[in-house]
Amino acid sequence: MQRTAVINVVGLTKGLIGEHTPSIQAFANSVAVSSFPPAFPAVTCTAQSVYLTGEDAGGHGIVANGWYDRETAEVKFWKQSNHIVHGEKIWDRLRRDLPGFTCAKMFWWYNMYSSADWSVTPRPMYPADGRKVFDVHTQPMDLREALKADLGPFPFPAFWGPAAGIGSSQWIANSAKWIEEKEKPTLNLVYLPHLDYCLQKYGPDAPEIAPELQAIDEVVGDLIAFYQKRNIEVVLLSEYGISKVNRAVHLNREFRKRGWIQVKDELGLETLDCGGCRVFAVADHQVAHVYVNDASIREEVKALLESIEGVEEVRTSSEVWFTGVATERAGDFVAVAEEDAWFTYYYWEDDSKAPDFARCVDIHRKPGYDPVELFIDPELSLPKAKIAAFLLKKKLGFRALLDVIPLDDSLVKGSHGRDKVPEGEQPVLICKDAENVSAAEGVHDFLISLIKN
Repeated sequence: MQRTAVINVVGLTKGLIGEHTPSIQAFANSVAVSSFPPAFPAVTCTAQSVYLTGEDAGGHGIVANGWYDRETAEVKFWKQSNHIVHGEKIWDRLRRDLPGFTCAKMFWWYNMYSSADWSVTPRPMYPADGRKVFDVHTQPMDLREALKADLGPFPFPAFWGPAAGIGSSQWIANSAKWIEEKEKPTLNLVYLPHLDYCLQKYGPDAPEIAPELQAIDEVVGDLIAFYQKRNIEVVLLSEYGISKVNRAVHLNREFRKRGWIQVKDELGLETLDCGGCRVFAVADHQVAHVYVNDASIREEVKALLESIEGVEEVRTSSEVWFTGVATERAGDFVAVAEEDAWFTYYYWEDDSKAPDFARCVDIHRKPGYDPVELFIDPELSLPKAKIAAFLLKKKLGFRALLDVIPLDDSLVKGSHGRDKVPEGEQPVLICKDAENVSAAEGVHDFLISLIKN
């Protein structure tokens, strides 16, 4: 068995490797670099599931980062149970073929209750008094306290939101080294999200990206050196590249103009009543799943989608994934944005009636992905004072709303999700013999072969 570390540098592409990434460049020069069309949709949960099962969404069922559950009539985003992912996982396959094989899964998604030997994933605690306490979930459970005792608490604000930064990726890298020193797994799956967030915030060609590349290069370079000293094969991998965007598309607002959206008044604010809508969209970056609850308007919905500016293509789920778990979860239609556009979940027409969670970092309550959570509202006069007041109230045990997120979609400068992208926006695989991989589904078998040899 060849012990292997897969470092998932989200957002990394050939075009980003250069003067600002000397460690990654040196490693790439010593091995081989391949790029390939991303999984569809090109989002984290789908891409990772492809790599870990060797199947597309038709097989593993992960059609996005979140989708509408038709039975509960609820949109569910960023769920964490590994049971959601269908198909045999790479660690189960290798454990069956190679006695003594072990796997650590460090912050890859769907990390709870998997059959991997060790796993760590972000998981806040939600006491009954309404608080949200940042924490991680681990398997085995006692790993949690041992890890935090040595590394300190996971810097959750640096993982997502306006304060997202290199700190979270640095902590994850340290946790990967920690598990190596303690357990020596055969396969170590390491997730470094840093580039994903800054690229969405600023855009791939913005001057602000140079120091961000340097920051992640330092973390990656340190990991490469750490593993190579231990004769561990290093694989650098990414899930997708980021496209420069300059416009947002509001499908739910288009549906609302035609009376197809149902909203509920909750204390003077509007929430989306998904089960009561005739049609609605669950937005996820540059892809949106469109659910048609009223079959009588199906063709009218399709015609409207095809006419909306910013929509490049409308696919039916049955055409993409045929039948099975993917079509059960996916929308009746899957809208794909044009290369410079992305989809919002917005459904309100008056910002004064936007739900209270719209101005918060609230990834589970929103019926769609919201990249605007990366920003603090520029119209707030004293945002630091507002945040400090919130933290004080929280410390004193009072409930409070940290409503500092803007509703300005024009702030977002980068997105992803499309599978038909130029080579410069394709994900990369960097390791020996990487040139043999030409598709996302091929990463799975490539890793198996690498470890077996």
